[in-house]
Amino acid sequence: MGRLVLLLICLVTGGAPVAAQSFTSLEAAARASGTPDIPGLNMVWLVPWGDRADANLWHSIIVHQTEGPAGSAYRGALRQARDPEGQGTTIWVETDGTVYWAVGEWATPKHVRHSGNRNDNKYIDNGDTFRLTPNNNSIGIEFAGNYPNVRKPVTDAQVEAWRILVRVLQIRYGIPTDRIFAHNWVDYKDRRYCEGCALATMARTQGAEIALQKTTE
Repeated sequence: MGRLVLLLICLVTGGAPVAAQSFTSLEAAARASGTPDIPGLNMVWLVPWGDRADANLWHSIIVHQTEGPAGSAYRGALRQARDPEGQGTTIWVETDGTVYWAVGEWATPKHVRHSGNRNDNKYIDNGDTFRLTPNNNSIGIEFAGNYPNVRKPVTDAQVEAWRILVRVLQIRYGIPTDRIFAHNWVDYKDRRYCEGCALATMARTQGAEIALQKTTE
């Protein structure tokens, strides 16, 4: 009887060992539907996740920073929920690290005005981004709190939330590390500061470290 059960499990899993099909708690949460508890993340769901197969085909992640004051992320997310494809982003991050998921995974908020019009290679090679990061394939994250000084860095709480959030997005949508961009990397933006650059660099470094760790295990 035990052999029969094992055989059935192997058939269901395509012959792979059961252990190979197990996920970490973060990976399991990233593949869930509804409003899962994501380890280490204070996520406020204004709209729940649906089936991953029904989500938009997100190819890239673009990091933004808004000049809103501390406490403005919730208001921005609520406004976005009322107008899913209006100006803004899918995800908003408050200065205390709270993450607001504002719209359905199918929606494409307007957060990249020119579909990636930067072509000067100032920050990255723009050969793969020039006019190729439109709203319909790039999921946007907005970090609040750099008012009135746009050069004010994000908070430690936002950094910690970002480290987890970016992994969740990569796992859920299969986005590689080299498709994580700062807004300033792909669009000509405010010259006073580099919008999203520190966060995007951090995520790419983290992704490279995770990849290296996996190859040495």
